[in-house]
Amino acid sequence: MHRLAPLAALVFATPAAAQDAPDPVRLKATVEKLVSFGTRHSLSSTDDPARGIGAARTWAAGELTRISDACGGCITSANIARTFTGPRAPNGVEIVDVLGFQEGIEPRRVIIIGAHIDSRVTDAMNATADAPGANDNGSGVALVLEAARILSKQKFRATIVYALFSGEEQGLWGGTLLAETAKQKNWVVSAMLNNDIVGNTIGEGGVRVADRVRVFSEGIGAAEDLPTLQKRRQNGGEDDGPSRALAKAVDGIAGRIKGGIDVFVDRRPDRFGRGGDHSPFLALGYPAIRFTVAAENWKGQHQDVRVENGIAYGDTADKMDFAYLAKVTAINVATIRRLAAAPAAPSDVTISGALGYDTTVKWQPVEGAAGYRIRWRRSDAQDWQKAVDLPATAVTDVLKGVPVDDNFVGVSALGPDGAESLVTFAGP
Repeated sequence: MHRLAPLAALVFATPAAAQDAPDPVRLKATVEKLVSFGTRHSLSSTDDPARGIGAARTWAAGELTRISDACGGCITSANIARTFTGPRAPNGVEIVDVLGFQEGIEPRRVIIIGAHIDSRVTDAMNATADAPGANDNGSGVALVLEAARILSKQKFRATIVYALFSGEEQGLWGGTLLAETAKQKNWVVSAMLNNDIVGNTIGEGGVRVADRVRVFSEGIGAAEDLPTLQKRRQNGGEDDGPSRALAKAVDGIAGRIKGGIDVFVDRRPDRFGRGGDHSPFLALGYPAIRFTVAAENWKGQHQDVRVENGIAYGDTADKMDFAYLAKVTAINVATIRRLAAAPAAPSDVTISGALGYDTTVKWQPVEGAAGYRIRWRRSDAQDWQKAVDLPATAVTDVLKGVPVDDNFVGVSALGPDGAESLVTFAGP
């Protein structure tokens, strides 16, 4: 017998672990430490113990080790590296990603939370000038480390990868390196959360927006071939690709955080004409999103530190709001708690029911699933409206009185504690 799932109660179920709150004081201390390295330009010194990208990466790796020591060695630190050459590194540069692996019950299925550690000033080739990179992107690095401190207290089904990228400002090279590594190692990437510029509430012209954070996601997949795109068009699934499903899940999760902020689901892959370290993951077909503040201050991005006509330029920590950064961190933590505790999303979800008033739904069984949730909504709505839960033995169901012509359908997998995977959109 079907059990109707009350959406308000079950959509955003999370494990029953203690909900540790991110600490604004610790986030600020992390950003100030990163700023103290002077510059973190990808072409800056790698062997100076106090200044440059090398010192910053060494310190960050040490932080991951300290977090691991506190949890009995639950996080394994490792670096991956490769030489890249391009217009912003014509002589080549070794790009190093600092990684922490919190292994889960399913070691090959991963949730990645990442941020780039490198910084720059006005001239993208200037590797010697002070480039504090407080908000861009000390904020993201601080968020990743704070998430590791909180999440390391739990054991999850999926493996969590904490990633600190280099080379973002030179060409998204750190993201490319990890995305291609994931492909080579056959990881199952359930989600990639990129945090880049997530720590200010005062934007250009003094506008203040402290009640929301933007989450960018693609609808049509960058990795989808023409036949897949044609199927998505035919199915009406332009707003339900894996990355958009991830963004919608984050939006719902954020809405359940007491005293939190709203998620503005920005329906494009990134800010207009721009990109970030999630882009290489999208190019390989992985679900990936970007968190960015609602009000950017462009005088605090990619600028030489100076005062000009009474205006302070430069990416310094005094322009940040650490209470806000803590709230963005909380959304990331809650998202990972749910997805890392849940089984993988179902595959090969199909529907049929043309010339009728009922819809038949089928899917492939998911390893470790304690049950499944079928969701549906009218085709003029963006968010799921109804749901029904089914046992782990189910691989098909008939939605009576739900005509396939007028409704969209998706299926998610449920863990024993109710943690829900992303929703896989159903097609013919």
